[in-house]
Amino acid sequence: MRDLERCLIFCALLASVYAACPSRCECSEAAHTVKCVSKDLRSIPTGIPGYTRNLFITGNQIGRIGPESFIGLENVTTLSLSNNRISEVESQTFARLRNLRALDLSNNQLAIIHPEAFTVQNQSLRELNLSRALYNHSSVMDLATSLRWSSLGALQVLDLSHNSLILLPARIFSHLLNLRHLQLSNNSLVAIHNSTFQGLEKLEELDLSQNALKTVGEEGIQELDYIPRTTLLLGNNPFMCKCGIESFTLWVNRSQARIWDIDRLVCAFPVSMRNTSLLEAGKLTLGCHQRDAGGDLALQTSYVFLGLVLGFIGLIFLFVLYLNRKGIKKRIYDMRDACREVWEGYHYRFEIDSDPRLSQVSTAADV
Repeated sequence: MRDLERCLIFCALLASVYAACPSRCECSEAAHTVKCVSKDLRSIPTGIPGYTRNLFITGNQIGRIGPESFIGLENVTTLSLSNNRISEVESQTFARLRNLRALDLSNNQLAIIHPEAFTVQNQSLRELNLSRALYNHSSVMDLATSLRWSSLGALQVLDLSHNSLILLPARIFSHLLNLRHLQLSNNSLVAIHNSTFQGLEKLEELDLSQNALKTVGEEGIQELDYIPRTTLLLGNNPFMCKCGIESFTLWVNRSQARIWDIDRLVCAFPVSMRNTSLLEAGKLTLGCHQRDAGGDLALQTSYVFLGLVLGFIGLIFLFVLYLNRKGIKKRIYDMRDACREVWEGYHYRFEIDSDPRLSQVSTAADV
């Protein structure tokens, strides 16, 4: 009986290994590869051979993927799902792929990314490509949650380029403790803050080229100093070389060894300094502080002069009052007497109106 069970199990395994290739796909048992490219597929095809290690399902019309999409594919190490118009990735979608090392979801339209969407058994995932994959800012927030909950402690390469990112959520990468390469190029990042790179002590390369950085403030400089062993790419940003950029240019000068594209760090504005290297811009803009100090001194001098003028006018006013003190005193007394006479007249009229007898006498006297 046991021999029969073993035979059935062996036959089932053998059948799964040597399963027929799904329709509209190309299979190579020798290369352990299955390709389903541009076949207008609406879902992940079933019947993919168990020997598959490299699975390419690209250029199709797949809207969502979930845990049921990859049953029986424990041997897959490389999975490419690029350019499929995928909008939703459910939790535990790749959990069965216990040997998965590289996942490519580039060129999709990810609007909903569930927590634990990228969880893989044994934390085997090493590379995650999300270039041109995020639909909007809401999906960026979902991604931040998923990176936190998906147990990606072994991830080494993360590509988030070409996603129109403007700002990154706070501590988005703090749980990727083994990350080596982080691609953030070709976005619209305007600042570096929110402890963005905290925890990335093993990061070897950070690409921030072709973004919208006009300068890097004190907080951003501190963020980059948190990862002193990381080589940087900062070129092709529209740096604005005006007063206030001195601290960044000083940092650039002392960090030349770790900036790979130092020759591409040039001024974009103002026009008079366009294409000037930031290494030289610091020397040219150091006069800003001197000009500012001169401006502050001029402003302070103006305030002092204005105070003296107002004080002089006040003294003249007091002197005039002193010279006319008798006339002013007489006018005050005259106003007091006039007010007293008016008040007594009102008081007398009130008494007459309140006593009927006095009112009759007053009327008779008038007649």
